[in-house]
Amino acid sequence: MSDRPRYVAIIMDGNARWARGKGLGVTEGHQAGTDALKRAVRLAGDYGIEQLTVYAFSTENWMRPEPEVGGIMDLFVERIRKEAPELHEEGVRLRFIGRRDRLSPRVLEGIDWAEGLTAGNSARSLYVAFDYGGRAEILHAAERYSGGGEEEFRRRLYAPDMKDPELIIRTGGELRLSNFLLWESAYSELYFSDILWPDFDRPELERALASYAERDFRGGGRTE
Repeated sequence: MSDRPRYVAIIMDGNARWARGKGLGVTEGHQAGTDALKRAVRLAGDYGIEQLTVYAFSTENWMRPEPEVGGIMDLFVERIRKEAPELHEEGVRLRFIGRRDRLSPRVLEGIDWAEGLTAGNSARSLYVAFDYGGRAEILHAAERYSGGGEEEFRRRLYAPDMKDPELIIRTGGELRLSNFLLWESAYSELYFSDILWPDFDRPELERALASYAERDFRGGGRTE
């Protein structure tokens, strides 16, 4: 495999713990997390990452306290409006993957606007998994699948054009995928970081990329 991945996914974990550690409210933790995402998108460009997929809000996150969920939705809409024009200027195509039937009209409007604004860009892609679950995605595809093999099944996933991530990074010290990209991660390399997401920075990304470069990927085959 190449020494540097072109397709990277991140499970952004640790906003609430970061906030508690600083005596702040959880909403402030999510604010800091969105700042870290903005930083990560720029870093991805610096390191030749063509596609970045981030886990922003899972299908299970609806079970969090209502004020927290409401705050996340408000922040999501606010940051879409603020960040999408900047991403557009940088040639980033913005796509959202996940369920849309449970999102409010205000959130859907923001998603549609940002996707339309950046649809023609080709410098790199940012996929935001929002109200996303890997099992839900597979079930959704299975309901529409009538045979034809793996490629036909893939065409029924949320974003058939999205490449399988070569590297998945998870921050926050947890050692699991948490229902993220279950189909697409079959052969992904994994890197687990103890750093909480708002503190994710260039040195930690470089450590993840260095770890990836040391791997011997065989895709289930044998090299000797």
